[in-house]
Amino acid sequence: MRSERRRVRLQPLVAHLLALVVVAPMVWVVITIFKPQCEIFTSVLPTSWTLDNLAYVMTKIPLPRYLLNSAVVSVVVTVVALFTHSMAAYSLARLRYPGRGIAFSFIISTLLVSLPVILVPLFLVVKQLGLLDSYAGLIVPSIFNAFGIFLLRQFYLTVPRELEEAAALDGCGYWRRYWNVILPLSRPALASLAVLFFLANWNAFLWPLTITRDPDLRVIQLGLASLQGQYASAYGYILAAAVIAAVPTVAVFAAGQRRLVDAMKTAGLK
Repeated sequence: MRSERRRVRLQPLVAHLLALVVVAPMVWVVITIFKPQCEIFTSVLPTSWTLDNLAYVMTKIPLPRYLLNSAVVSVVVTVVALFTHSMAAYSLARLRYPGRGIAFSFIISTLLVSLPVILVPLFLVVKQLGLLDSYAGLIVPSIFNAFGIFLLRQFYLTVPRELEEAAALDGCGYWRRYWNVILPLSRPALASLAVLFFLANWNAFLWPLTITRDPDLRVIQLGLASLQGQYASAYGYILAAAVIAAVPTVAVFAAGQRRLVDAMKTAGLK
C-alpha cells in the first residue's frame, strides 16, 4: 500500500518535470526573439524588450516570399491530394473490378520507399517534363501519398453500405454516391489528412532543395537554411524567422488535432 501511495504521489511530479523539459526550450526561444542582439548570450531575461528581430526578418529578408511559396505549395497539394485520394480510396473500398487487391498492395508497398531512394529518377523525370524551377515541379510530385489512400479506404470500409444502396435505389450512380453520400460523411478523415498533408509540405526540404535554384521559389525551410549560413552569429534573426515559420503549423495542428486523433482511431477498425 505504501509503495502504491508513493507511486501515485510521484506520478504528478514526474509529469510536471517532463512538461518543464519540453516547454523550457520553447520559452527560451520566445524570450530570445525579443532580446537585443547584444544581450542574447549575456542574460536570461532581456533588460529591454524589442521587436527589432521580428521587424528585421520581415522587412530586410524575403521571409514573406518564402512563406507565400510554402503556403501556395502546401494548400494546392493538400486540396488536390484530398480530392484524388478520396476517389482512389472509394474505388478500392467499394468498386469491384479485377486487380483491385493487387493495386492496393502496390500502393501500400510504396510506403516502404523513401524519397532519397527515388530522388534521382524523380529529378530526371521532372527535368524531362520541363518542371524544374517552377511551382508545378514543387507541387505535382508531392501529391501522391499512399498513407492518405490507406487511411481513407479504411474509413470508407466503416461507412454502412445501406446508405449507398438507398442512394442507388434513387437512381444515383457511383459518382453521385461518392459526391453526395461518401464525401459529406468523410469530413473528419479529410480534415485529419488535410492537417498531415499541410504539415508535411510546409516542412518539406529535400525535394525543394533538389529542383529549385531560383531564390524567388524558395520555400520557408530553404529560407531558414539560408539564414543559418548568412546570419550564423545573429541567433535573434534565425529564431525570429523560425518562430514565424512555426505559427501556421501550430495553428493548423491546433485546429485539426481532435479530428486527427479520431481518424487515427477509425483507421484501425477494419
